[in-house]
Amino acid sequence: MSHDYDVLIVGSGAAGLTAALNLATAKRVAVIAKGRLDEGATGWAQGGIAAVLEEGDSFDAHVRDTMIAGAGLNDLAVVEHVVEGAPRAIERLAELGVPFNTGDGEDRWHLTREGGHSHRRIVHVADATGWAVQQALEKAAVAHPNITLIPDMVAIDLVTGRHAIEFSTSGAVHGLYALNRATDRVETITARATVLATGGAGRTYLYSTAPRGATGDGIAMAWRAGCRISNMEFMQFHPTCLYNLEVKNFLITEAVRGEGGRLLIPTTGERFMPRFDERGELAPRDIVARAIDHEIKRLGLDFVHLDISHREPEFVREHFPNIYEKLLGLGIDITTDPIPVVPAQHYTCGGVVVDMDGKTDAPGLYAAGEVTQSGLHGANRLASNSLLECLVFGEAAAHHIDAHWDSLGPPPAIRPWDESRVTDLDEEVVIQQSWGEIRRFMWNFVGIVRTTKRLERAANRIDLLKREVNGYYRDFRVTPNLIELRNLVEVADLIIRSALSRHESRGLHYTLDYPELAAEAVDTVLVP
Repeated sequence: MSHDYDVLIVGSGAAGLTAALNLATAKRVAVIAKGRLDEGATGWAQGGIAAVLEEGDSFDAHVRDTMIAGAGLNDLAVVEHVVEGAPRAIERLAELGVPFNTGDGEDRWHLTREGGHSHRRIVHVADATGWAVQQALEKAAVAHPNITLIPDMVAIDLVTGRHAIEFSTSGAVHGLYALNRATDRVETITARATVLATGGAGRTYLYSTAPRGATGDGIAMAWRAGCRISNMEFMQFHPTCLYNLEVKNFLITEAVRGEGGRLLIPTTGERFMPRFDERGELAPRDIVARAIDHEIKRLGLDFVHLDISHREPEFVREHFPNIYEKLLGLGIDITTDPIPVVPAQHYTCGGVVVDMDGKTDAPGLYAAGEVTQSGLHGANRLASNSLLECLVFGEAAAHHIDAHWDSLGPPPAIRPWDESRVTDLDEEVVIQQSWGEIRRFMWNFVGIVRTTKRLERAANRIDLLKREVNGYYRDFRVTPNLIELRNLVEVADLIIRSALSRHESRGLHYTLDYPELAAEAVDTVLVP
């Protein structure tokens, strides 16, 4: 079965839905999600969106904070473009009905502060900003007659001229093949322009705050389609994920530290962050995550404590209602008790290389959000710049597609998906075993602190797994788990190769073999 649209958007979070809403006035747009529409990372974002909205703050200060966190690897022009677009993006979300917390007196919004920011500039909806943004964008998209929302479509590969009935080596992208979960059949979706908004690759790691579907699909598909991938070694580890054997991957927002939360040694109650950075708990995430990792390993701990119980109970409940309720259900009253926390993979700072219009190397293919390396984040993402990037680049990609529509020719006739030489996968346990193996050695060998020896061990293991998984893909009918495993193996390989090639410690990439900063800040760029 095949479908044709003007524009195909892969991913239904903030980046994808922003692009769709900006395109739909004049284009027929399809937005596909591999599960439910609201299952992506946008809905999981607790903290908020960084924007200069307060007297005394400035675009220059926000740019400077972003560049400092990014360890000088950011693209200054991109940072300025995104920062200056932030107030307008907040205004559009407010118009869509996002109920941002209001301020006191003359202040329109309540602004909080997070690690690495020099001012209060985080606009938020309590501690569930991402969910509110997702719901508002989704409601607007559902109501739009030119937007078709298609859940349960698992993207397999981008369609290029190699898949056309009249073979072409132009490299242009004309849509993709996707597995329809409902019918268990592969369908072809063609379009003049395709936008990747598929999120990051957090599930490459054993511990991650990312949703289950964050398997690097867009990065892997773009790489296979001939696009450059950059800075995959910069994996951000969120310092404070709840340590609980029953509840996995529950994030404790940065804003808890922004509002005075202290990190403590559980056995002594000692505050340790001032030993690592003069900013204490408000240091950038990479510094805080490494400090927690250091103390856990030094003392043989399972976790450290994050304590905000010294603030007034009413203040804590009002600012962090979702965290308060969730933890109360687990027997932790955060108004009186500390929270056990550990670091976990949180954000993919590298990805598909794009320009300021969201264009990739492949004609007709755009990308926005966590799937990209836009130049905004550099070697470490500043807190609450991620939703902002989705909003600004989702709009930028839409505007470029609109402005260059005539140069995006209609897609050629595409060959249907061929299943004539494959059989059903005989043992799903093989997929689960490989998935678990990748996530464990990536955590142990390519985690918060790295060495060349550990990275080489990871490289040896990924080479073996790549051969195995490519064999499964060649011989067996695709399943959602096999598609994701193929992408996980691809992105794990890209992360390891990138980490091995960076002979310095910068931002999120910290290696004991090269602890110093190199004289020049240079992107790692992998070319297919």
